Amino acid sequence: MFTMRNGALAAILTATMVVSMPAMAKSKSSINRTEDKLVAAGFVSKPANTPQRVAMLARLPANKFFKRVNGDNVSYVYADPKNCNCLLVGTEKAYGAYRATQEAARIASDQLEASRNYADPAWNWSAWGPWSGYWGRYGFGPRLGW
Repeated sequence: MFTMRNGALAAILTATMVVSMPAMAKSKSSINRTEDKLVAAGFVSKPANTPQRVAMLARLPANKFFKRVNGDNVSYVYADPKNCNCLLVGTEKAYGAYRATQEAARIASDQLEASRNYADPAWNWSAWGPWSGYWGRYGFGPRLGW
């Protein structure tokens, strides 16, 4: 039975989905950067330049990776029906190179964020004692007054 409470909940969920959906969509510049990184990693762009290719491209999930296995050959495919109207196809090695650059970028971003978070000029690290010695890199231990 439909109650006012269920109707209000449905309205809230619908409004939340409508507001959040644009935020979830990838921007054109984000897609361009991804495609540039894929090409740099060794992916090959295959344009949808025939009606058959256009129809096949339309059936694939847009701007997402998927794996294609053909016997012993494994390929990774990234479909972009809107921006370049193409498939970007790469080997396992190319996909691994792309993932490695993504991971390196994530680590660098995390390190930059951490350095910004701990760059407080009012913080006095010397209050924590010496930073080398007895217990490895932290320098804590019984010989240092801990």
